[in-house]
Amino acid sequence: MKASKMLISTLKEAPSEAKIASHVLLLRAGLIKNEVAGVYNYLPLGIKVLDKVEKIIREEMDDAGALEIRCSALQPKELWVESGRWQKYGPELIRLKDRHEREFCLGPTHEEVFTSMVRELVKSSKSLPLNIYQIQTKYRDELRPRFGLIRSREFIMKDAYSFDKDEEGLEVSYQQMFDTYDKIFRRCHLHFRPVLADTGNIGGNGSHQFMALSEIGESEIAYCDCGYAADVEKATSKIDTYQGKEELPLEKVYTPCDGTIEALEREFNFNAKDMSKAVIYHDFMNERFIIALVRADREVNLIKVVNESNSNENYIRLATDEELASLGLVKGFVGPIGLNNDKIDLYVDFELENHKGFLVGANEKDYHIKNAKYGRDFQGKLCDLRTVKEGDICPCCGKPLKIERGIEVGQIFKLQTKYSEPMNCVYVDEKGQNKPMVMGCYGIGVTRTIQSIVEQFHDDAGIKWPLNVAPYHAVVVPVNYKDDVQRGLAETIYESLKANGVEVILDDRDERPGFKFKDWELIGIPFMIICGKRAGEGVVEFKTRSTLEKEELGISESLNRVLDALEEEKKFNDAI
Repeated sequence: MKASKMLISTLKEAPSEAKIASHVLLLRAGLIKNEVAGVYNYLPLGIKVLDKVEKIIREEMDDAGALEIRCSALQPKELWVESGRWQKYGPELIRLKDRHEREFCLGPTHEEVFTSMVRELVKSSKSLPLNIYQIQTKYRDELRPRFGLIRSREFIMKDAYSFDKDEEGLEVSYQQMFDTYDKIFRRCHLHFRPVLADTGNIGGNGSHQFMALSEIGESEIAYCDCGYAADVEKATSKIDTYQGKEELPLEKVYTPCDGTIEALEREFNFNAKDMSKAVIYHDFMNERFIIALVRADREVNLIKVVNESNSNENYIRLATDEELASLGLVKGFVGPIGLNNDKIDLYVDFELENHKGFLVGANEKDYHIKNAKYGRDFQGKLCDLRTVKEGDICPCCGKPLKIERGIEVGQIFKLQTKYSEPMNCVYVDEKGQNKPMVMGCYGIGVTRTIQSIVEQFHDDAGIKWPLNVAPYHAVVVPVNYKDDVQRGLAETIYESLKANGVEVILDDRDERPGFKFKDWELIGIPFMIICGKRAGEGVVEFKTRSTLEKEELGISESLNRVLDALEEEKKFNDAI
């Protein structure tokens, strides 16, 4: 490809909307262009990268025996009503009506569509197991789209669904997809970690996320050297053995302050480990209020509350002051003792179960109660409510947990019969009986993967694409294209690389050398071959983008350097 024929739309500065390096660079390098908040157009260089990531995904999915299809993004309401998700999914679901007032949604995911399709096409157990997938655009009405392709309203996703006869078959399919994802992300050269995850709106009884490690990641990962790893939404830890000092009778104490943990520590010298923290939620789905009680040095994990209440995070929020008052509760002084309102459910973290006596709110302004003990003074649903933090004890080996951040690029789920039972997706077994198919679900954020690669592979000059996913492998740059010798050498190298299957650009633009060099460093082409003052001697300057190192090489050496790199990349792919 000659640069003069390309749409090279690099920018000196990114729009003000871009806050993180990868978003800035995707815009500045001319790979994407913003349409409206959370919606992006993919420009030619972006499409080249997108195609390569999709190619890696297709090769590995096909190799695993999955079959590619393509479904409509427009989905009828009736399917979502069948699964029970039309209301439960929440406001992220983009709903619309056609001219006949029939209701649809733009698919954020495709469990219902795939299940509906398979129930009509597959009847015999001889057709199972089955794994089908697609690569398609999804739509979610994000409240606050941000970070470019990391959290957008429209994105490209690979989603696959497996259908098995039983749980044993699902385990095989799930492990196969786990291994396939490992290969895909390694071929993309991502530094990633698979972790246990919450199932969220998709559902099921087991899930793993694949996290690209990054300081800007929206998710925190708790992990241990023993191999345990989980998203913080899912992570658990061993219960702290601290139980307080001694068991004493209840004592009401005057605590005039703003009711915060910090004020109680500062003004009354209470120890946070001997206090409780009450967080009150309004669960609109179940029309209930929830008091989540944890030790005061802990934070409540909202997702764990959602799961315990069988609700949805889109339908749970913190109770307002007015709602607290209507329940007879006082902000800052809420406690578990003497609750007589049948609209309130009390959840108590396991860490408080055996505490000998801790401080709780008295449900009266400026008063707390000392020495409260679970089981003796109040009851509630015991559950894991706390957010794991660094230094907590690993549930597997007893060593301290570590925390790092990551970008979710993929997630796999054991759906079991969550969709097949309500949607009557069944097969006929050997005895002639109908049995619900046992399902798995497997998603990869394709466009999110692209930005994650940029987040991990960049420097001050621009993107440093790994060879496997780079829009082009090499660029040949004559310093002065009008110079016959430089132009002739550049064209010779360009044609030789093309003849050897290298994806190469010839920069034939009449621009200053520095301008051209900066463009290609920003875009991130792995190798730059510069034809300059020694062109007449058959000597070029060879520049490697990943290191910015330059060296003078002969023509054949420069060609071989690129071809050798491609051969090494092929060996790397073959070895995975």
